[in-house]
Amino acid sequence: MRLSEVGPVAAGFWRLALALPFLFLIAVLTKQAPHWPARRVTLVVAAGAFFFAADLAAWHAGIHLTKLGNATLFGNISSFVFAGWGLWLARRWPSRVQGLALGLAAMGAALLMGSSAEVSARYLAGDLLALSAGLLYTGYLIAVQLARGSLKPLPLLFLSSAFGALMLLPLSLALGEQIIPHDWTYVFLLAIGSQVIGQGLLVYGIGHVPPMVVGLTLLTQPAISAMVGWIAYGETLRAPDWIGAIAIGAALVLVRLPERGLRSQAAQPS
Repeated sequence: MRLSEVGPVAAGFWRLALALPFLFLIAVLTKQAPHWPARRVTLVVAAGAFFFAADLAAWHAGIHLTKLGNATLFGNISSFVFAGWGLWLARRWPSRVQGLALGLAAMGAALLMGSSAEVSARYLAGDLLALSAGLLYTGYLIAVQLARGSLKPLPLLFLSSAFGALMLLPLSLALGEQIIPHDWTYVFLLAIGSQVIGQGLLVYGIGHVPPMVVGLTLLTQPAISAMVGWIAYGETLRAPDWIGAIAIGAALVLVRLPERGLRSQAAQPS
């Protein structure tokens, strides 16, 4: 996103808009052709698109105004809020195993991102934008889970991406951002990697696993980022980084253990 040569909101627009033809083609080839669902479902998808578009705008803007570690730390609040949503749906407090998993995940995320995060007044605006993005992303995840009860993943992702692109383009124009990049490579990579592949797998997964598992799984992002930095860029991984990654892995194992009430989830089409 930082290499895209366009404004932060415009980067979000291209991420969604450029993904549309690929999503449509994949949907047709897999016999999940996009279509208009029932009115109630369409409204849920539109609401989800609004949350996601607002998330992208806030997240992309926040990255420019704070440290990457801060943006990652505050943005990942969605992992815990969505897990809490799953517990609310089950009408229960976390069990001991779930509480331990949440605690390990929180500790792991803090260890992984703590070394690069920095609380400072000069980063306040960016931190607040990243925090807002995390909360908005939770709204998107909830809308996706609700819509997956009636829609297959690819029609859902195509519609939400189309709605989101239509929302972001006018905002980018109103902000006077640069919209057309000099090099299209990075916006295409953003569209394919983050939207088609990343969101495609996420939307599919939400229909098959409980919200707590989805929420904690999202915390693998900082762990994977740290590993990529170590392998590709020679960045040093200290003991807290390793401990944090192991803690998140242990949390995912714990939360997948069979337990009464843990497996309940909304019905969805195959």
